[in-house]
Amino acid sequence: MEHQVIIAGFGGQGVMLIAKILAHAGMKEGKEVSWLPSYGPEMRGGTSNCTVVVSDDPVGSPLVYRPSAVIAMNEPSLAKFEPRVAPGGVLLVNTCLARGGRSRADLRTVAIAANDIAAAVGNARAANMAALGAYLGATGSVSLETVETVIREMLAGKPQVVESNLEALRRGHTLGVKALQQEAA
Repeated sequence: MEHQVIIAGFGGQGVMLIAKILAHAGMKEGKEVSWLPSYGPEMRGGTSNCTVVVSDDPVGSPLVYRPSAVIAMNEPSLAKFEPRVAPGGVLLVNTCLARGGRSRADLRTVAIAANDIAAAVGNARAANMAALGAYLGATGSVSLETVETVIREMLAGKPQVVESNLEALRRGHTLGVKALQQEAA
């Protein structure tokens, strides 16, 4: 199975970090992975984004036009990438910073107040982890346990934030699983 996701948000929201975590988790699980960041003018306040492909088979190209999922951390990212999600795909929206209407009924939309979760765990910068957890819960692209291991490894130099990031990830995962279950019901 192949999972293609575009993760997008403002510079500083940790988009590249969670994309890198997802890619490393895929590699740890023996999957084929590509990771393609997009910086350009986005470094100056626009939307930065990164494409990650995690697959059981070789990845033909890191370029993805119709991803199976988009994680939109803010309104400009939602507006830019929602139209590109493949029909039947997952649109994960951080409702704290993206309040625009969802214009497509052919998507599985997962609404998550990522910034509120981050505040609740005492780490305002962990909104990205809540979003990553929700994505994992809704798609199962890689296991939560593998991602937890990668977070511990990648954030080893900042031990004071590891547990809050893991807690945000877990809370997001629970919401992603619930969204998937509600859809199936």
